[in-house]
Amino acid sequence: MKATRSVRVIILAAIFLGVALFFSIRLMQMQVVEGEDYKNKVNQGSSRTQVIKAARGEIFDRNGNPLAINTTSYDIVFDRAFLPSSKQNDVILSLIRLMQENGQEWIDNLPISLAAPFEFTGTNPLAVDRLKKQVDVNPFATADDVMYWLKKIYNLEDYNDQEARLIAGVRYEMVQKGYNISVPYTFAKGVTTEVAGKIKERSYEWPGVDVQAGSIRSYPNGTVAPHIIGSMGALYAEEYEKYMDKGYSMDDVVGKEGIELAFESELRGTNGTRRLTLNSSGYVVDDQEEITPIPGNSIRLTLDMELQQYIQDSLRKRIETLNENAKEGYGKEADAGSVAVVNVKTGEILALVSYPTYDLNTYRKNYEELAADPTNPLWNRALFGNYSPGSTFKPAVAVGALTEGVVGVHETVDCRLTYTRFHDYQPSCMYYHGPINVYDALRHSCNVYFFEVGYRLGIAKMNQYAQALGLGVATGVELPETKGRLSSPEFSKSMGGIWTEGNVIQAAIGQLDTVASPLQLANYTATIANRGKRMDLTLIHQITSYDGSKVVKSSQPNIANTMDEVPDEVWDAVVGGMVKASRQGTGSSFFGNYPIDVASKTGTPQVSGDKLNSVFVAFAPAEDPEIAVAVVIEKGAHGSNGGPVAKDIMDFYFYKDEVLARQQQEASGQAEEGASSSSSQTKQ
Repeated sequence: MKATRSVRVIILAAIFLGVALFFSIRLMQMQVVEGEDYKNKVNQGSSRTQVIKAARGEIFDRNGNPLAINTTSYDIVFDRAFLPSSKQNDVILSLIRLMQENGQEWIDNLPISLAAPFEFTGTNPLAVDRLKKQVDVNPFATADDVMYWLKKIYNLEDYNDQEARLIAGVRYEMVQKGYNISVPYTFAKGVTTEVAGKIKERSYEWPGVDVQAGSIRSYPNGTVAPHIIGSMGALYAEEYEKYMDKGYSMDDVVGKEGIELAFESELRGTNGTRRLTLNSSGYVVDDQEEITPIPGNSIRLTLDMELQQYIQDSLRKRIETLNENAKEGYGKEADAGSVAVVNVKTGEILALVSYPTYDLNTYRKNYEELAADPTNPLWNRALFGNYSPGSTFKPAVAVGALTEGVVGVHETVDCRLTYTRFHDYQPSCMYYHGPINVYDALRHSCNVYFFEVGYRLGIAKMNQYAQALGLGVATGVELPETKGRLSSPEFSKSMGGIWTEGNVIQAAIGQLDTVASPLQLANYTATIANRGKRMDLTLIHQITSYDGSKVVKSSQPNIANTMDEVPDEVWDAVVGGMVKASRQGTGSSFFGNYPIDVASKTGTPQVSGDKLNSVFVAFAPAEDPEIAVAVVIEKGAHGSNGGPVAKDIMDFYFYKDEVLARQQQEASGQAEEGASSSSSQTKQ
């Protein structure tokens, strides 16, 4: 019995010693061999996945000049993991005060005024509705009602009205952007290095607030083609559903208009991820990229930035000259306009100008002012302006009438000032022309000739040829545009009107209900230049990889329609008449002695009351066309008033070196004059 007990004791002692030895060895292994690893694990705390934003593709002109690029910025970011909810409001208010002291802006899209009595504000019509739903108040609640509940929701009762409004603006935006433990919130973008430094210095005061490197869209010359480039902005809640499945998050920015919107899928890159390892104190101890971000593709537009800028300046100066020198009713009231320039052979859009314009760099800051401007600088007149073409429509009538044989190339119509076919309606011409053929009818823009041949042709055939030439149809451009409209019995009836034969002759001179955008007018002019071959228009020259090293896609000329039924003699007559208009007729003031043959046509359509627009179309060289131009000046009074702009375009396109040399000479002369004036004043 004793022996058995001794064996048991020995076995138990052996087991005990074995276990003790095992734990001693394991403890030594943990302390000596694996000590550093366990120390790191103790200090590690946690790890998180962070999104690495991909660079957005950039936008250039056809020659590689930058139009919209990315620049590095300092962004102020909130991290919920380290920003205590109890200190959140105080931290936000303190940061706002810092921003105010340093003249910096922060993100605040709350559509309520900054001071009591509170009023609803903002540019997004759905923003107020969204706010009321978020706060859960009735649709008729006032801004004061909403602020009352925002104070309750965000614990702002201890702050004064102004402070509460400032904090609420940030808190509300944080909710909209899905701020949580995994999603940081960007409080401000593009702050100065001075402000970034101050936040770093005072990081102990603002836990969870960090300064991170980001990027913002910038525009080396924000006034060049802003309507075409378009703007970017934050995602609205009502927009998010259509972007959600494409991998967007609520804190993303997207294209809102123009190329930025139309080519969002090309410009947007593919985000990457990194894993951050933090110690127990919240400091990052490891940072490993898991998925490398892929930048978006860059876009080269067909626009020529230098030409675009030159035309913008030319149109502005022309309108200012009319304002200063023209008589009332003769162009003095001109206040807006548009220009389109098209490559006849390829359909590439070389310039697309809308005036007045704005600066993309200050667009957001000045939005309220721009939106309230009665001249509507935000409206893209080049794509959405519906302008009566006036007498610039006459070449379309000539093509149709000559092709259908209702009038011969050398056949004359007797213009005795008044058109007398109808007893009860007898419109007149500007001048008495006598017997006149198509060449001289285009040269002098004779109404009576086109009344008669338009009547013979009829509205259906007239519209058939006008449409084939590019009026009343889409141009093919990649951005939204107006399709314009052709006068017709159907449209007249839809507006409650009665169609008469008198409507036909008015339509024949580009009046009545016919309207077109400046881009359509340029395309129509290019189709005449191309002798019936209408091209699809494009704004895209190339799509490349982000750095431009690889061409993803190049635009190729595409023929939209051809007018093979039109004989060469018809094109010879119409183009010949338009050349005559430039050399000896309505455009001779600008192109009478021009070194190359320019084919042109003026138009002076009546728009409202006694107001007249100026419309001028042209292409050159007439014998082998390269560019087509359309100029529209609102309330410009006479078609010829757009001629100087068209001439400037031809000068720059065909004689660029001479134009730039002259500009440089003028700039030097002005500088010398300024220096001389300054010297004279000093002596006095």
